Amino acid sequence: MDRHREIRGSKKQRAIGKIAGWALRLVGATLDIKVTDHSGLSGRTDQPVLWAFWHNTVFVMPYVRLKFFAHRRVVVLTSASKDGAVLEHAVGVCDIGAVRGSSSRRAVAALVALRKAIKQGFDVCITPDGPRGPRYQLQAGIIKMAQATATPVVPIRVEFGRCITLGTWDAFRIPIPFSKVHVILEQPMNIPEEMDAEVFEGQRLELEGRMRVGLEDI
Repeated sequence: MDRHREIRGSKKQRAIGKIAGWALRLVGATLDIKVTDHSGLSGRTDQPVLWAFWHNTVFVMPYVRLKFFAHRRVVVLTSASKDGAVLEHAVGVCDIGAVRGSSSRRAVAALVALRKAIKQGFDVCITPDGPRGPRYQLQAGIIKMAQATATPVVPIRVEFGRCITLGTWDAFRIPIPFSKVHVILEQPMNIPEEMDAEVFEGQRLELEGRMRVGLEDI
């Protein structure tokens, strides 16, 4: 298979992604969404940040960005898999760009592209327990990214009033139309540029802990 086609996805994957993107926009438009912003992102436009939210909240976040943070330029890190191709085109419907890569495939190229995006003023969305989990266990990649780029991390939690929970590894959530959703953006977390292994692990555990607040299914 042509390598470019593999990364960009097939026509079928692009079509599925766009359909999914419009579906989440339609569902999102019906939701009663409350945003509690302790991060300052609502008014701040100068410094890029890393948005950190769990993989099972992906469905609602593109619409949240579109409705409440449209003034910010955003890209998302997706895997180099077929699922990543679908996600790329889904979030594109909400005017979000995508960088393809993961810990196992195209990792170096993805890192270079993400650093370039941050230098150009883009925020980067990362699901730190993705793409395969375990659920709610924060992988080290986001800490390394924050460290390498001197970019603050904003922990984001999503509370669903009513939702469908899929039987996937992440217990993926799809909110019921017209239900309530509460999105909490915590204060940015600044990761030190110089850390030994102990401090690094402490930073990872702190960010994971801040993202786990209020979770019931741990």
